[in-house]
Amino acid sequence: MARQILGLSEVNGSLVVYRNVEAVSNEEMVQIALSDGSIRNGRVVQIEGDTVIVQVFEGVLGLSKTNSKTELLGHPMEIALSKEVLGRTFSGSGRPIDGLGAVYAEKFADINGKPLNPVAREYPKNYISTGISAIDGLNTLIRGQKLPIFSGSGLPHDKLAVQIVRQAQLSGDDADNFAIVFGAMGVKNDVADFFKKSFEETGVMEKVCMFVNLSNDPIIERIVTPHCALTTAEYLAYECGMHVLVILTDMTSYCEALREFSSSKGEIPGRKGYPGYLYSDLATIYERAGIIKGGKGSVTQIPILTMPNDDITNPVPDLTGYITEGQIVLDRSMHLNGIYPPISPLSSLSRLMKDGIGEGYTRKDHQDVANQLFASYAKVVDARSLASVIGEDELSETDKRYIEFGKLFETVFIGQGFSAKRSVNETLNLGWALLSTLPKSELDRLDDELVKANYDPEHAQHTIELALKGE
Repeated sequence: MARQILGLSEVNGSLVVYRNVEAVSNEEMVQIALSDGSIRNGRVVQIEGDTVIVQVFEGVLGLSKTNSKTELLGHPMEIALSKEVLGRTFSGSGRPIDGLGAVYAEKFADINGKPLNPVAREYPKNYISTGISAIDGLNTLIRGQKLPIFSGSGLPHDKLAVQIVRQAQLSGDDADNFAIVFGAMGVKNDVADFFKKSFEETGVMEKVCMFVNLSNDPIIERIVTPHCALTTAEYLAYECGMHVLVILTDMTSYCEALREFSSSKGEIPGRKGYPGYLYSDLATIYERAGIIKGGKGSVTQIPILTMPNDDITNPVPDLTGYITEGQIVLDRSMHLNGIYPPISPLSSLSRLMKDGIGEGYTRKDHQDVANQLFASYAKVVDARSLASVIGEDELSETDKRYIEFGKLFETVFIGQGFSAKRSVNETLNLGWALLSTLPKSELDRLDDELVKANYDPEHAQHTIELALKGE
């Protein structure tokens, strides 16, 4: 039942303090009517006895301590949901910003979601194809997985996000039952325009639902953006039976907003000034990925975060790595060498890859090829280290072959470019072509039958040349 409060006690930044208020709930929504008739929205963020603190979404400029009328709405923040959200663009708090009017809601749902019983979870299997060899071949994305991308300032994570949205697809009967929810937090106007134009120009916007929080939008909106995006994804997955891929960028902006918000409430800071509950807060976001037993849909997450100073031990990537099932790491040296996408093979990992590839999913030899490519590239790193000491001319013939393999692997397999889309078969065939440039005796992670069937140095050069041309 809605109740009204006349006036307010204190204004502190974007926080408004009310005293002598009873029967109010944490995270309850409020509406504040100003003397000029305009309405501001807010959310209860702290309760101490009969003192209530409200975070105002649109800022506190113009609020009167005597004439403001605050209405307690009696429910947490909710978002309107229906299948009509696909193809639409919303603000970080779920307000339509594409000029197409309000969504005809089939239901309203609490953005905090509902707890998912761990026993009801189904183990993730099957893969999502991204068309990117460094992901599909070496760090395969599995339905229901949470696989973050660790990036840095100036690295092309926005470009990679667009490529994944443009190329991501399912195989088999589920191919048409696929949707993407894209949540952007703290992005600049030009980046937001880049996302939207890219999706529209490539014709994928009809299967995408966008939530955009700009860098000049309120931080409280930034904090609710991933929750709005995931609530929408859960509705599409668990009630509409769709397979949903959620891309959240940039989680570092979210965590910095959380730090600022925590500081404004006077909470004791933890490591690097982030609140002590950062781990559990991130877990409430990441753990909303998964598959429910007996259900038809799934929620898969790709959170993207930028590591301050490329420091992977920063609390944001550090805690994210504990919660999620692997990571895809972008490498600055590869980026400076003109390789796109600059995905570091040895730093990246998909912990669920082994359960969603192989016979019946991708191809029987997938895991073996991936293992051999990893092992061979590790020897490339060793050969380069040795060459930096004694010079490349002094290397053995085998080490020289590894140096050459490393160049091809980086420029052809990893650096496939922004416009190239490869199937899993094309990726694995290219992997075999690259392995065929090495001596047969070096393929120690493959059994003899596989090598005999696929090792083909004569045909390898032709396959590599086609890949270089983007064919």
